Amino acid sequence: MKFIGIDLAGSEKRETGFCILQGKKVKTKILHSNKEIISETLSELQGTHDKMVAIDAPLFLPLGRKTIESRGPHFRVCDLELRKMKIKFFPISLGPMRMLTKRGIALREMLEDHGIKVLETYPGAVYDIFHVERNDEKIKAWLKRIGIRIKPRLTRHELDAIACALVAQAFSKSKAMAIGERSEGYMYLPRPE
Repeated sequence: MKFIGIDLAGSEKRETGFCILQGKKVKTKILHSNKEIISETLSELQGTHDKMVAIDAPLFLPLGRKTIESRGPHFRVCDLELRKMKIKFFPISLGPMRMLTKRGIALREMLEDHGIKVLETYPGAVYDIFHVERNDEKIKAWLKRIGIRIKPRLTRHELDAIACALVAQAFSKSKAMAIGERSEGYMYLPRPE
């Protein structure tokens, strides 16, 4: 099976990390536009039975908030659960996170229109769960330790996309946990082992 991980940027002008994970092999690249992301995803998942993508971006709004621009709750249930786990994150209502949230929701809807299951995840939480320092070299060492073959020169966006793809793979093996609330959308994270 192939799993796609996307470290989404808030703007199409900035770099989005994209990863295809198959077994322990990864292929990464940098993309920019939603059109590129959709095209690459459809191309990579063509002919696969279970189509799944994990994205590092908020994909749902808090209950009671109609749009990202409107007033309403700042935190979703999954955000509050991250806080209980002592995992640092940026609230979706914080400046640049608004753009990312808007783009994430739109991308989720586009991918779902193509019959793809889309999971929200957060690489920072993945690293914290496995006690990996949020530092490029430490993340590379951890990936090598768990048997993921990577190229020596990867950007942080590509590393985070790999973490996203690993969450999709864990989900397919029933080794992921859902935090949050169904009516608001879940965030998926690997189960600590």
